[in-house]
Amino acid sequence: MLTHASQNIWSNGLGQNVIFLAQLLQRVPFVTSVVLIDCGDQGAMPPQVDMGDLGLRIMSMRDATDEVDVVIEMAGALDSKWIDLMRARGRKVVFHCCGQPFVALAEPVVFNKQSTALRPDRCDEVWYLPKDEAFAPMLRTIHRCDAHAVPFIWSPQFLEARAKEVAETGYRYGYVPREASPDAARSGWRVAIFEPNISVVKTSSIPMLVCDEAYRADRDSVQMMHVLNALHIKDHPTMLYLANSLDIVKTHRATFHGRHDIVGFMVQFADAVVSHQWGNNQNYSYLDALYGDYPLIHNSPWLKDVGYYYPDFDAQEGGAQLRRAEQTHDTELPAYRARAQRLFQTVDPLAHHNVEQYAARLTHLCRGTSNLAATGGRA
Repeated sequence: MLTHASQNIWSNGLGQNVIFLAQLLQRVPFVTSVVLIDCGDQGAMPPQVDMGDLGLRIMSMRDATDEVDVVIEMAGALDSKWIDLMRARGRKVVFHCCGQPFVALAEPVVFNKQSTALRPDRCDEVWYLPKDEAFAPMLRTIHRCDAHAVPFIWSPQFLEARAKEVAETGYRYGYVPREASPDAARSGWRVAIFEPNISVVKTSSIPMLVCDEAYRADRDSVQMMHVLNALHIKDHPTMLYLANSLDIVKTHRATFHGRHDIVGFMVQFADAVVSHQWGNNQNYSYLDALYGDYPLIHNSPWLKDVGYYYPDFDAQEGGAQLRRAEQTHDTELPAYRARAQRLFQTVDPLAHHNVEQYAARLTHLCRGTSNLAATGGRA
C-alpha cells in the first residue's frame, strides 16, 4: 500500500483492491498470515479501513523482512534492493499489474507526465487481470518472467459503509423508480459521468457525446448532464471546443464538477451513469453503480449482458441505449437487478472459485520451494 496524507479509500479503486485481495488470501488454506506493506509515510490505512475487524496488520518493508514468504507488489512501489534481498533469501515476488500496462508505458512519454519507472527484472511472476490479456506477451517480454491472468475481484463492503453514512443524513443510495420519486413530474434523467479524465483509457468525451445524442433525439430524455473530475480540464481549448458544440451545453443543461464519491453524488444529483473505456473494461465504478440498481450505459464487453451496452466509440448507439434505459428501466428493474446479482457472485473475493484460482497461482509460484510448501505461506 502507498499511504499518504489525507488518504481516502475512495481515492482510487486500487486501494480497495488490495483489501479485497488480502481478504481472499486469508481464505487460502495454506496461507498462515497476510500483512500489508506500507510504501508510503503514514503507517496506517485510510479511516474507512478497520484493520482490527479485517484481521490485518500494516508494517514497513524493513519490519516485513522476516514476516513474509511471498511479496505481492500492487498499489505501492517496493524498494528494488529490498526485493533483491528477499529473492536472495528464497522469497517469491509477484508484480500484480492492475492498471492498463501499455498506457502506463506510453502516456508518460507522449504527454510528458510523471511516472514511476521500476527495474523490470525484479519479480518471479507477473499477475494481470483478464481485461489485459492482450498485453500478456508484452508483460512477459518486459519483466523477463511468466505472466498469468488472475480473477478480477470486488466486494460492496466499502460501498455499503458509505451508503450507511449518507443514510444517517437522510439520503438513500439506490435508484428510485419515477413513480416513487418525489420528483415524479420531472422530465428526463440527471446523468452523471464519473470518468477520471487523467488518461485516454477513461475520459468523459464519449459519454458527453452519448448524452448529447440522446438529448438531440428527445429533449425530455436528459434533464441534466453532470461531468465529474473535470475542473482541471474545463478550460482546455479542446474541451471547450467539444463542450460548446453540444446542444445540451448550449441550453444550459450541463455542469462540470470536481471529484466526488459515487454514493455521495448519486443520492443527491443523479439518476443514471454514462461511461466509456478504451482497453480497460473492468472498473469498480461500474459495479458500484450496478449495486445501486442505477442504469449504467457503458461500452464494456465484459458487461455486455449487464446494464445498457453500446460498442466501442459508438456514441449514436450509446445515445439510443440511454433513451431506451430512460423509457424502460423502471419496468425492467427486477431483471436488471437479477443480472447484476449474478455478476456480483462471480467477482466475490470470498467465493470459492476465486479463492481456488489464487491458491493455484500461489502453488505454481512456489513450486520447487520446499520450505514454503512445507510451512505454509505468509503473504
